[in-house]
Amino acid sequence: MYIKRAIENSIKKISGSFPVLLVTGPRQVGKTTLLRHLSGQERNYITLDDPEVRFLAKRDPALFMQRYAPPVIIDEIQYAPEILPYIKMSVDRSGNKGDFWLTGSQMFHMMKNVSESLAGRVGIVNLLGLSNSEINRTPSEPFTTSPERLLAKTKTARKMLLPDIYERIFRGGMPALYADDKINLETFFSSYINSYLQRDIKDLTQVADEMSFYHFLVAVAARTGKPIIYDELAKDAGISAPTAKKWLSILVSSHIVALVQPYYSNVLKRMVKMPLLHFLDMGLCAYLLKWGSAETLERGAMSGVFFESWVFSEIYKSYLNAAKEPPVFYYRDKDGREIDLLLFYNGTLFPVEIKKTASPGSEAVKHFKALDPAADPKRHDQFDQLGQYKLEIGPGAVICMANDLLPIDRKNWYVPAWLI
Repeated sequence: MYIKRAIENSIKKISGSFPVLLVTGPRQVGKTTLLRHLSGQERNYITLDDPEVRFLAKRDPALFMQRYAPPVIIDEIQYAPEILPYIKMSVDRSGNKGDFWLTGSQMFHMMKNVSESLAGRVGIVNLLGLSNSEINRTPSEPFTTSPERLLAKTKTARKMLLPDIYERIFRGGMPALYADDKINLETFFSSYINSYLQRDIKDLTQVADEMSFYHFLVAVAARTGKPIIYDELAKDAGISAPTAKKWLSILVSSHIVALVQPYYSNVLKRMVKMPLLHFLDMGLCAYLLKWGSAETLERGAMSGVFFESWVFSEIYKSYLNAAKEPPVFYYRDKDGREIDLLLFYNGTLFPVEIKKTASPGSEAVKHFKALDPAADPKRHDQFDQLGQYKLEIGPGAVICMANDLLPIDRKNWYVPAWLI
């Protein structure tokens, strides 16, 4: 059963603008299924997972290109980067848009090869697991705190109760788990981790000790929704701090986690500068931490941070699905004031707080005032020579378990989690 992906229109536009399209993302998020669905019978399909095909591509890329002429889908391109220069020569000769559709589960070495070989010729799309909108089969657009946009979305979004949301969090977003609801989650994620460690980590990154990397992965899962302190992470995983930093970059590159940078301004002083970590598939995170069911997860000690990371991942995916770079930051200062998420675009900061409660109260937005100096022109005059200019502070949101979209005050709103 094919689930319509929100990114389909973006893929069509990019394919019409570039000779080469590259869809990248973690394993099992539906990259191949998506491209084969969009291409129908119009393209040849080749996977470099096939040892014989991969051998030909690596040994004789010129012959490979003769054998598999465009338009074509080439799956798992990271296994034979030798063909990238030949793809470049092919598209330079033809001048056609959309000749080659490529997929890759990895970003490690592949992106360097793609950047060098196909500069200016490739449009890159990042695909993650299914979003809540995709699963519910409702329209998707980049998340905004605009009350008008949110009010319009209430007409199409599907309301969800607390058990529904935690079932969604616990299951995660892998398409296979929604194509067949009889799949055993533990078996699925066990196989997923084994494939990731064996084929991606060991083969493509030269990490020799798979078990050490697995323990590191578990330690990272336990820190979802928290700032990264490399010394503490390294200590818990039994590795050195430089190794922890290197391995975390692998998880970021393969879209297992995202690091959210703190918003920085010379006007907003005393800011903490540690990145914040979020897992991007909460089902995988729950498996790694041995949560046995959605009910125990919802009642457990990590219930709040799982909710926060799930909300973040939904907002993050909403931008990727529109082929946009997620404009996400967070705020934390040395006075203990925190804002879970800041969206920054068009010269405007939009504060977002995330609370697993149905009635957060007006106290939930009290730290939004920490941003006021950034919008004060008097505070900016002295920083003009440093390029610091007055910003606007847009409407804020408290994403929570409220039943409906409701105003908190003239500028901030309670936003139910099912509406993101």
